Amino acid sequence: MPDLTPTTAETLARRLLDLQSAYAAGRPLVTDLEYDRLFDQLKAFEAAHPESRLAWSPTQRVGSDLSSEFPEFRHTVPVLSLDKAYAPDEVFGWLDKTAKLTTRPLTVTGEQKMDGLSLVLYYEEGVLIRAVTRGDGTTGNEVTANVRTITSVPLRLARPLTMAVRGEVFLPKSDFARLNAELAEPYANPRNLAAGTLRRIKSAEVAKVPLKLFVYEAFVTAPEALVPGSHRAALALLAEEGFPLNPNLGVFTPDQRGALEAFVAEQSAARPSLEWEIDGLVFKVDDLALRDELGATGHHPRWALAFKFESPQARTVVEQITVQVGRTGRVTPVAQVRPAQVGGTTVTFITLHNKDYIETLGLGLGDEVAISRRGDVIPAVEEVLEHNAASVWEFPTVCPDCASMLEVRGAHHFCPNPACPAQVRGKLAFFVGRGQMDIESLGPETLEVLVAQGLVRDVADLFTCDFDRLTGVPGFGDKKIASLKEGVELARQRPYATVLASLGVPDLGKKLVELLFGAGYLSFDALVETLRERPEALLEVHGIGPKTVETLRSELLTPAVLDLAARLRSAGLNFEAPPPEQAASTALEGTTWCVTGSFVKFNPRSLAEEEIVKRSGKVVSAVSGKTTHLLAGPGAGSKLEKALALGVKVVSEEEFIALLG
Repeated sequence: MPDLTPTTAETLARRLLDLQSAYAAGRPLVTDLEYDRLFDQLKAFEAAHPESRLAWSPTQRVGSDLSSEFPEFRHTVPVLSLDKAYAPDEVFGWLDKTAKLTTRPLTVTGEQKMDGLSLVLYYEEGVLIRAVTRGDGTTGNEVTANVRTITSVPLRLARPLTMAVRGEVFLPKSDFARLNAELAEPYANPRNLAAGTLRRIKSAEVAKVPLKLFVYEAFVTAPEALVPGSHRAALALLAEEGFPLNPNLGVFTPDQRGALEAFVAEQSAARPSLEWEIDGLVFKVDDLALRDELGATGHHPRWALAFKFESPQARTVVEQITVQVGRTGRVTPVAQVRPAQVGGTTVTFITLHNKDYIETLGLGLGDEVAISRRGDVIPAVEEVLEHNAASVWEFPTVCPDCASMLEVRGAHHFCPNPACPAQVRGKLAFFVGRGQMDIESLGPETLEVLVAQGLVRDVADLFTCDFDRLTGVPGFGDKKIASLKEGVELARQRPYATVLASLGVPDLGKKLVELLFGAGYLSFDALVETLRERPEALLEVHGIGPKTVETLRSELLTPAVLDLAARLRSAGLNFEAPPPEQAASTALEGTTWCVTGSFVKFNPRSLAEEEIVKRSGKVVSAVSGKTTHLLAGPGAGSKLEKALALGVKVVSEEEFIALLG
């Protein structure tokens, strides 16, 4: 082949991708030597002309030795967790409930639930532009450079699809066994090795590990003609574009219970012989319009359910049983067992729940037991296999931390002493923890010292504490003390929503706070007044039921909580939220904008999108007949062509700035 030009280099890149696909399918079209010659030629051209390197070039699969970071990216599609079932009857209950919520015919699919690393691939006009881990479901880490090294991930599609694709990255069992045997510190299971690999700093190292991908969901936004109407149609579209799919798929209607039960049994039996790890099945509503109709809770979609397989078990011995006192005073027994491997994880400590659970098992020290990880996550004692103890372990009658007599409330024992050191430590740890007030400088060891020194008795004391009194205490130099002061001052600025969820009131977590804020309860005083004077008003808030209202009344209105809130308010913490932001104006009301290309002032492009939304405009990701304006910068590409063809008004950055005033 003569010297390459940008045009012939693109042709060669397409040729190499076709050769890769053929090789992966087991039908190589050229010799390895010929492939390497073509690959090296393209690689040399791109090294000499980096500006001509294509984002989807096959050379990107090799990775780079340059260090890369993992910036955060906010997902543009829902990446929710799934509600779970542990028995076929629970699946049938979900089917019946779902069928009653709609008048449409109901069909569901059944697929294997992969035990890998969840990933979202973002394609724009047929080109992979971003790969993002699931993260917390809202924001994940961008790992695009590393994902490009996975040969089963298409870098460029045959059609100019703009879409997000959900999938699972995994490492085949045989490859895991081979690679793990070579490591100085072996991984517990394939999932951990796959996750560790995908987060390596150098993508050239990722390329050496044969990671694989199965995709299972597509959110197509353009072109409109290719937007699927069903889940099966979406899977067919993905297959046509070269995405690898898990080959196990079942289709059922609510009356096909026998077929569904057989599918569950068949997939469970096949689990040990698969080349990939699965921990259950996922059932989904097939009709995508019906999915929109069913919607989702704040945690999971109503149109899908995860069925978890029965966990594998191991045999071990109970060596010790202790009790732990939580921040609410609840006393929980915990068994320490001889370390045992269950599902690729070493289990040493197991929660025993309460006295009734222990007595039902007839459990004593030295007993041999069968243990599992329920849902492949939570360790549990399933049964006593051999009784070696003289008697069942006796639950203590006094608190191990303060010697107060324990009280029985329902199925559990509680320490009634609010000044119990264990409760104080638990409340402090919860309040300052990540996801709550997030005061990093106040770790468990520091809290222990503060309590032991008599400087802190509850969370309000953190904001009046004289940290200088720690001078001279081992481990507390000037730098540490300054860090404590800074952390506490930053915590005073946390928004009211965070403060409210951090008080430790049962049921009053972030989800309930969101529901209250959405209903207009933006201050602590308003919430207290409603609970005292007209608690039934809270039942009008969608998602809040009688049990939740009663819990709030009995727990939040206690003198201890009200006193704590008053002291925290006096310390300067926020107990009122500002009213929700309104659009700055309605100047762009009724307009629909698509933003494409690069800009000087609006970099990243999301800055321009924010300005549009502030003025009551709507932002979409693709140009269609409903689009009224295209904000176009250099490199606008096919979106500009489509906008011109449809007669959409094209606006430059300068014109946009003038429009904003």
